[in-house]
Amino acid sequence: MAANPLPTSELDLAIERTIDHITVYCTGKITADTAAQLKATVKPLLSESHVVVLDLTKVDYMDSSGLGTIVGLYVSAKTADSQLRLVNLNERLKELFSITRLGQMLSEGRDPNYLGMP
Repeated sequence: MAANPLPTSELDLAIERTIDHITVYCTGKITADTAAQLKATVKPLLSESHVVVLDLTKVDYMDSSGLGTIVGLYVSAKTADSQLRLVNLNERLKELFSITRLGQMLSEGRDPNYLGMP
């Protein structure tokens, strides 16, 4: 009888550090099942760098828990005197941030085109 393989994570995160920022490349889904993983990875980075970038190029789905996690990370960034930037949102994510008006909040005081926000 063959054993079932362990399920792979629905969210893969890769971190790249540069002199002026840290980029977290997200691949997969940001959902209730993966939000804690994203938070646990990104929150400590906010004290390491004044700019943390979430590259969402390969994020194909985000639910309300994912949105809540992004907002929580944004608040944590403000508290840490850091910036959380979202880049490379696909059309679906842009629409989600637009409908919820979170894009407007997250891009406040910044160039919305640079942030990849609607």
